[in-house]
Amino acid sequence: MSDEVNAEPQGTQVFESRGAFQQALRDAFVEVAAHGGRELWLCDRDFAEWPLGERSVVESLTQWAYAHRKLVVLAGTFDEVVRRHARWLEWRVHWSHIVECRTVHEDEVPQMPSLLFAPGCVGVRRLDDLYRGRIYREGSDLARCQEWIDAIAQRSTEAFPVTTLGL
Repeated sequence: MSDEVNAEPQGTQVFESRGAFQQALRDAFVEVAAHGGRELWLCDRDFAEWPLGERSVVESLTQWAYAHRKLVVLAGTFDEVVRRHARWLEWRVHWSHIVECRTVHEDEVPQMPSLLFAPGCVGVRRLDDLYRGRIYREGSDLARCQEWIDAIAQRSTEAFPVTTLGL
């Protein structure tokens, strides 16, 4: 464990840099693939700093997705996903039957958490723009993650279709 990721009491870990945040996400994707939870929630303003386009992340998502899963991606905008995460976009086309992309109204974007949440498994939340955050694995912490996701999801609408139908 690097000195940028530290353990807190009750099993919570903290991270304090961009690199540590991204590594926490990579590790969480591996953990989710191994654990095999049915749902995975990703929430961020724009996913610009997430490693979604990395081969290892896409491989972890593929391993996780094989057994009747559901991935919900909540964003303020998907512009950065298109610009930065080509490999994930290709993966999404193949797995579109399990991926749901949703967006929130622009007024709510500043309050959106940056959060990966796999119920019963792991939560990774970036707390601020300095990349300080926490990794959660305990029941009460994961319950809070569920509350954050539920609050955002209730105010979201479907967005970012895989294909665009035209005339």
